[in-house]
Amino acid sequence: MILNEPLTAAAGLALVFDMDGVILDSNFLHAKVWREYLQRFNVSADGIDTRMQGKRNDDIVRELFGGDLSQEEILAHGSRKEALFRQHMAGQLEENLMPGLRTLLGSNRHLPLGVGTNAEPANIDMVLDGASLRHFFRAVVDGDQVSKPKPSPDIYLRVATLLEVAPRNCIVFEDSPSGIAAARAMGGRVVGVCRKGCQLPGTELSIRDFADPALANWLSVQEHV
Repeated sequence: MILNEPLTAAAGLALVFDMDGVILDSNFLHAKVWREYLQRFNVSADGIDTRMQGKRNDDIVRELFGGDLSQEEILAHGSRKEALFRQHMAGQLEENLMPGLRTLLGSNRHLPLGVGTNAEPANIDMVLDGASLRHFFRAVVDGDQVSKPKPSPDIYLRVATLLEVAPRNCIVFEDSPSGIAAARAMGGRVVGVCRKGCQLPGTELSIRDFADPALANWLSVQEHV
């Protein structure tokens, strides 16, 4: 297949993106903010870098604070922590967008593009509107729109439905084990994004970011089936 422009995927495919750690290089800041927030309550933040990855906030709060909280308390903790995250991230969106993202989105703007994330709706709005990215995406689905968040495939199945593309023709960009599991359970093709250059299990390809030369080579052989 001959590419018409760099990083262009074949007709009939859809590109679907997780947000934190994929669209936005934000995991370091989420971990920092969790540590800051938990310190207020003398709650241990040990292992927070991995404990938070790919999970919806209510599940993170239950794990960190224990099982005795009411639903209202769980939601309040998550809301306050995410408000703190947005305060820290304000004014830093562009510099924390994943390298190569705008090129990839622009080169594939003719294809169905979607977002599937466990992130809070307010965070999604901050990123997609604050960085002027929303116009690229035909479908945006968060964990509050489905009964089961990642690692259940529900989020990605809904994205595929809204994009009107069969799951097997969705290329999903993920950075966490739960997200990879969700994309694979949906039946999609999975590209792992790892800033440390690691190989993520369960993916067809692992890249550092969207400027990684391996991505163009891999996309060039992906076809609609």
